Amino acid sequence: MTTILFGLLLKIALTASIVVAASVVVERAGPFLGSLIASLPTAGGAAMIILAVQHPPAFIAQSAVGSMVSDAACGIFALTYAVLAQRRSLAVSLVGAFLVWFACAAASQLIDWSAASALILNAIVFPLTILTGSRFRAEGSVRRVRLSKSDLAWRAGVVTLCVLVVTAASGSIGSYFSGLFAFFPVAMASFFVILHPRLGGPAAASVAAHVQAPLIGLGLGLYAVHLLAVPLGVWSSYAVGLSVGISWNALLWLARQWWKGRQAAGVAGAPE
Repeated sequence: MTTILFGLLLKIALTASIVVAASVVVERAGPFLGSLIASLPTAGGAAMIILAVQHPPAFIAQSAVGSMVSDAACGIFALTYAVLAQRRSLAVSLVGAFLVWFACAAASQLIDWSAASALILNAIVFPLTILTGSRFRAEGSVRRVRLSKSDLAWRAGVVTLCVLVVTAASGSIGSYFSGLFAFFPVAMASFFVILHPRLGGPAAASVAAHVQAPLIGLGLGLYAVHLLAVPLGVWSSYAVGLSVGISWNALLWLARQWWKGRQAAGVAGAPE
């Protein structure tokens, strides 16, 4: 009984710590930098860590395939929210986005996914969502939001509950669905719950639209976990996967800085 209670408390502490730390950064960083943080595996990472304690490397490798499919579904989730949030309320926008995610999850059962096919799915989905979402990405700065203690508390609680449910059910739902639901977009949705009523739908939608490109790095990191979990061990594969995601986001940041520098140089060199 003591061991079970300790494991439960560890799950709660680990998940809450990861989500709260990411939350503080996201709401204070602006839409682009916020999207880089939001794309990193916060709730999903906590779930994967707990799954690694409970299951062997082969299970983790296969669950990463489900997580790659979920990553593509999260991109569609964010785009759906961005479209609806232009004119609709928070409730309508989120419910619509969640319905689309569940529809994608249900449709994914029709295919026997491999890592290669999941990678192809990401390669098809994200160029389309990036292109479609371009009209919703605000280029100017968006007013940053100050988080209250209650914001952090309810967010950590909701995400922790989701992680606990997924990891508790992992033995019965199998590796694919464990990976799929590990990246259920509850953490991303919680960002929108805070941003939408305070900044308005279009401003919150800007974060959702910006997150498309960073999610590519998440998918590549999960692919690395799939490839390396068995030969190198789960923890080494997690380290490599996280490094891939961070490196991708750093590359996006550098590309954005280079582009802004070119624009500034063009303006400075323009004839008066």
